[in-house]
Amino acid sequence: MHKDIRLHGHIDERIEYYALVAGKDAHRRYFFNAAESDGAELRFFSPGNEFVIAPGGIRHEGNGGSFCEYMFGVDQPVADLAKGDVINRLVAYGARSGEEGGSLLFSERTSGQLGFDKVFFDGNAVVNYFFFLASERLGASLSRQQEAIVRTIGKALKRSPAVGAQDENALTAEVLGLLDDPGALFFLFKLVNVHHREYHDTFRRLYFASKKISDEDFAGLSAMADRHAIDRYQQERIRIDVMYKHPANQRIVDEYRSILIACHRRGEISALENARLTRLKTLSVRNKIPGALFYALDDMLKKDSKIVGAEEHDSIAETRQILEGLFLHEREIESAIDRDDLVRLLFAKKRAAEVRDHTFEEILLDASKGCDERIRDGADMALLEGFSRIITYFDRYDAASQVVNQLAFMENVRVSEEMLRSLLGNRNAFEELRPGLFDELFIAGLLENKYLGRYGRRKVTTLVAGLRLIEENRLTVAALLDELLAIDREERLAIALLNHVRDRIRNFYSNYATRDDQETLEREVTEDLRNRRIIADQIPARLFDETIVTIKKEAVYLHNLLPLIITRKDSALREDFLENSGLDRFYVEELEREYFELNGLDMEELYQIRKGLS
Repeated sequence: MHKDIRLHGHIDERIEYYALVAGKDAHRRYFFNAAESDGAELRFFSPGNEFVIAPGGIRHEGNGGSFCEYMFGVDQPVADLAKGDVINRLVAYGARSGEEGGSLLFSERTSGQLGFDKVFFDGNAVVNYFFFLASERLGASLSRQQEAIVRTIGKALKRSPAVGAQDENALTAEVLGLLDDPGALFFLFKLVNVHHREYHDTFRRLYFASKKISDEDFAGLSAMADRHAIDRYQQERIRIDVMYKHPANQRIVDEYRSILIACHRRGEISALENARLTRLKTLSVRNKIPGALFYALDDMLKKDSKIVGAEEHDSIAETRQILEGLFLHEREIESAIDRDDLVRLLFAKKRAAEVRDHTFEEILLDASKGCDERIRDGADMALLEGFSRIITYFDRYDAASQVVNQLAFMENVRVSEEMLRSLLGNRNAFEELRPGLFDELFIAGLLENKYLGRYGRRKVTTLVAGLRLIEENRLTVAALLDELLAIDREERLAIALLNHVRDRIRNFYSNYATRDDQETLEREVTEDLRNRRIIADQIPARLFDETIVTIKKEAVYLHNLLPLIITRKDSALREDFLENSGLDRFYVEELEREYFELNGLDMEELYQIRKGLS
C-alpha cells in the first residue's frame, strides 16, 4: 500500500496549489524546498526531475507532463473527440506528433516554463494537473522515459473520470497500480485558478437551479468577472462547459456527438442520421440548450461528411445561378439583383436551414470571396453594395427566425418592446419585397410543425395578428407585449401546475378519478403553490381540469398504447394518438425514452417507430 505526503497553499491571491508525492516510502523522502528571495517559490524534485511553482508561473525539467479535463467546445483533436471515451487532455513534455500516422515522437528536450495565464488558457480554465515520476525502470534517457510513461499510464490519464472529479486519491492509486515498480514515486501538482473557480461555481449554481440566468444574476456575474479581470473568452468557455454538464443538456449533446462520430468515421451522413440530428437540434431549442454546444461538433465532425441519398435541390441550383452568375460570370458586374432574386435566395436559405444543407453557406462564401477579389481588382463598388444588400436581408432573416422560433418553442422567453419593434421592422422589410412574404417564410410552415405546442401556437398567432394590427394603427407595441406576457404567465403557471400535480399523484394519490379526490388534490396543490409564491389567488378551474386530463392521457399512452405500439411496431397508431390527444410531443418522447431505458429495450426500435416523422 502506498503512502503520500501533501502540501497545500496559495502562490498568490489568484493561484492555489496542491502538491502530492505518493509511493511506498514517500514519507521518508525529502522532496521540496521553499525560497523567499523573489517572492514565494516552491521547488519539488527527485533525481533528474524538478517542478517549480513561482509567482508568475511554473518551470519544469525531467520527465512527466500535464493533464486536465477537456472543456466542452474548446479545440479538441478530432482523434480524441472521435474516440468518445477520451475526456482528458494529456501533454507529455518533449512529445510531438509525427508526420505519418499521427505517431508520437519524443525528444530529450523536456524542460520549459509556462505563465499561469498560458496554463489556464491552453488547458482547463479552472483546474490543471502537472506530474513527474521517479522510477529506475523508466529508462536512462528522457525520451525513453517519456515514451514509457505515455505507454504505461497515458491511456488511463486520458480516460480517467477522477481528473474531472478532482479525486487525487483515485488518480494516485490508478497511476501507481499501472507502474510495475514498487519503488516508484508519483509527484502530482494541482493548480487552481481561484477567480475562475468562483465564477464557475457561481454560474453553475445559478444555471443548474433553473437552466436560465436572470438579468440581475448575469449582471452580478459580469461584475465578478470585472473584479477579477476574467477575460471574455474564459467567461464564455466556462459558461459553455457548465451548460454542457447539465444532465438534461449533456444527454442530448452526447447523442448528437455519437451520431456525428459514426458519420465522421464513414465520411457520410445518411438520410436517417441527418433526420436524427435535426430532431436533436429541435429538442435543443425546446430545452433551451445553447446552439454553441453544437457549433464545435459540427465544425470538427460534420464539415467533411457529405449527406448521401439525395441530389442537389432546385433551390441550391438556383442559388448558384443567382450568386455565381450574377456576381462572377454571366451578368454585368454593375447589375443589381431584383426583388424576385432576393425572394428566391431567402427561400433557398430557409430550405437549407430546414434540411441542414451546408452547401448554401459554401456557395455564399465562394460568392463573398469572388466579390472581394473583383473589388480588389478594380470592379465597381456597386458590386459590393449589391452583395451587402443580400447579407442584410439574410441577417434580417436570422433575427426574425430566432425571435419567432423562441416564442414558438421555448418557455419563459423574455419578450421586450425592443424585440417586438425589431421584429416589426424586419417584417416590414420582407413585406416590401413581396406582400405576405413574412408569413410565408416564418409562420405558415411553423404552424404545421407537429412539435408546436398549445402555448407556442397561441403566442405565434397572437404575434402575427398583433403585428398586423400595429401596422394598421389599431394596436400599440406595448399592448401586444402585454398580450404575449399574459400568455407567458399562464404558460408558466400551467407548467408549474402540471409538474406539481404529477408529483402529488406519483407520491400521494393512487386514485384521482373521483371528483372528491380531485377537489382534495386541488386544495393541496393550491396551498403549495401559494406557499411557493407561484400564485396569489385560486388556480383557474380550467387550468386544473386541463392538467388532470393531460395526466390521464399520459397514463393511458404509457400503460396501454405504448406497449401495443412497440409490439406491433405501429407508427400509425402512435401518430394517431399524438395528433388527437394534443399532448406535448417533446414530453411524450421523453416518456418513451424512459420507458425503453427502464425496460432495457433497444432504442433503435424506437427510432424506427418514429421515423415516419424524421
